[in-house]
Amino acid sequence: MFSSIEDVQEKLKRQKYIADRRISTVVYLSTRMNKPLLVEGPAGVGKTDLAKVIAASLGRELIRLQCYEGLDEAKALYEWEYSKQLLYTQILKDKIGETIASCSTVAEAMETIRKEDNVFFSKHFLLPRPLLSAITSEEQTALLIDEVDKSDSEFEAFLLEVLSDFQVSVPEIGTISARHIPIVVLTSNNSREMSDALKRRCLHLWIDFPAMDQEVEIVRLKVPNIARELAEQVVHFIHGLRTLDLKKMPSISETLDWARALTILNADSLDEGLIRDTLNLALKYETDVKKAEKEMARLIKRKTAEQPPPVTPDKGDLLH
Repeated sequence: MFSSIEDVQEKLKRQKYIADRRISTVVYLSTRMNKPLLVEGPAGVGKTDLAKVIAASLGRELIRLQCYEGLDEAKALYEWEYSKQLLYTQILKDKIGETIASCSTVAEAMETIRKEDNVFFSKHFLLPRPLLSAITSEEQTALLIDEVDKSDSEFEAFLLEVLSDFQVSVPEIGTISARHIPIVVLTSNNSREMSDALKRRCLHLWIDFPAMDQEVEIVRLKVPNIARELAEQVVHFIHGLRTLDLKKMPSISETLDWARALTILNADSLDEGLIRDTLNLALKYETDVKKAEKEMARLIKRKTAEQPPPVTPDKGDLLH
């Protein structure tokens, strides 16, 4: 486990994830208190990556449940392998015949077979899905419940029940309790409001787009061969785009894609022509591209205006 807040920051940075003290504090408390962590924020700010790097930092297997509309218990918890059950039934057909050979009526034969239900409805035929896999694992795992806001409110209620006791009930087998309480991270893009009950059960963390200096640090960490000046220009322009009324704001992943593309093109600085040629890497909708092109001059001017004028060192500065 993490030994301190500083340990969280250091271990996450080793995984190339820049976490400020607020994020590190909540992560530290979540792991020490054995409480699920609900991470909310705009798409593309690193919520899913946070779960991944927590798992990697602690050497835990990451089990991911991707939520979507219509997700039910069977897809999240377990299913019976009916094809395997049928195969075993065919293989054991002769043995079943011997078992009911002495039965004089159909009802008696059915009752005899019913007593053997525990043979065909056992853990041998149980196909665990992410939730059950995390609960029954021999070692502690990290469970990522991704984009929980896309699931239905009924599934959210079921999820709350599982996270409250970390145990599930399988009617044919009984109650299965967690051998080790997993590290649980839930993510939400805030497309719908999570219930108060779920929020009470979790520690809450909101992650927004990073400040410019932090995003520059992320770019330089993830794209190590980029020049600092180009990294700063890219981030300043991206922040300018985020002030526009766009259909989809450019996320950190788009910032990184654009930065990598510019290094492939051997660019050392941004100009209007280069921006127009590569803008589709940062913006995913043509309407957004057109809107950004109309504001191009202002955005570039904004970048220039924000840059401090060069300072000419005096003799005192040169002595240092």
